[in-house]
Amino acid sequence: MSEELFVRRTFLRVAAAGTAGAALGLPRAARASTASAAPDAPSAAAPGPTAPVRLGVASYSLRKFPRAKAIEMTKALGVKWINLKSVHLDYDLPAADIDAARREIEAAGLTIVGGGTITFDKDTDDGVRRYFEYAKRAGMPVMVATGAPEVMPRVERFAKQYDIQVAIHNHGPEDKHFPSPYDVLKLVKNMDRRMGLCMDIGHSTRAGADIVQAAADAGPRLLDMHAKDLKDGTAKESQCIVGEGVLPIADLFRQLVKQRYAGVVNLEYEIDADDPLPGMQRSFAYMRGVLAGITPSARKA
Repeated sequence: MSEELFVRRTFLRVAAAGTAGAALGLPRAARASTASAAPDAPSAAAPGPTAPVRLGVASYSLRKFPRAKAIEMTKALGVKWINLKSVHLDYDLPAADIDAARREIEAAGLTIVGGGTITFDKDTDDGVRRYFEYAKRAGMPVMVATGAPEVMPRVERFAKQYDIQVAIHNHGPEDKHFPSPYDVLKLVKNMDRRMGLCMDIGHSTRAGADIVQAAADAGPRLLDMHAKDLKDGTAKESQCIVGEGVLPIADLFRQLVKQRYAGVVNLEYEIDADDPLPGMQRSFAYMRGVLAGITPSARKA
C-alpha cells in the first residue's frame, strides 16, 4: 500500500468514527474521544513504533475555554503532551496556585512540555527572571518565547542558570524581529545549546521559507514546533485543517524522523475558536496517518 493511500485510509477511518458519534447525538467532546479510539488509529500519546514524532496541543487552540475544560478537550483528542498558553496558567498566579494547576494537569495524565509564547518585554534581570521562575514552578522544560534581539543574551544567561530551553518563535512577515526561522537561527547560532527555535510552520511558509529545509538547517536548534496548515501559503487568514492545505506535512515529518527531532509538534489550531475540537481531531487524524505511513526504513534514513 502506498504511503498516500495509507494516510488517506487512516484519516477516513478516524473521521468516520467522529461522524458516527455525531449521528448518535454524542456531544462534540465525546465524538472526538470516540474518533481517537477508532480501531487501529495511530496514537500520539507517546513516541514509539507508530509515533516516531510526538504530537501535542498548543493550548492557545483552546483559548476560549477555562483550564479544566481545556484539559478535558485535550484528553478527548487522545493527546498527552500540552504546551500551555498563559490564558490557562497566568504568569502572575501565586506560587500555590501554579502548584495546584500543575497537579491538576498531571493528574489528568497530561505532560506539560512547554509554555508560551512568552514575551520578554523588559531587558532587566527581574523582568527576565519572573518568567523563568514561572516556567520552573510549572514544570516547563521549554519556554516558547519572543522579544527584542537585544534582550536575548540576558535570556541566554538565565536559560543556563535554570537549565530551561528557550525556543524563539517566528511570527511571519508581520514580526519585526523574527519573521522567518532563519532570523532566529542567525541570532542563536553562537549561543548556548538551550537557545533555539520554535518553528511555526504556517508563519514560516508565509515568510517564504521552505519548512522542510528549514527543519534540516536548524538541526538540534529546532526545540519546538507549532503546526498548522494554509490553503494559500501567503495568506494568514487561509488557515485550515491540517492536511487540507498546501504545506508539505508528510515531507516535513519524514525530515523530522530523519534528524531524530526530540521536541514536540504542537498543533496550534487558530480557527474555529468557539468549537475547535472537530477540526483539531481531523488535523490529528491526518498527522497520525502520516506518521503511521512512515516505514521503518524511512525512520532509519
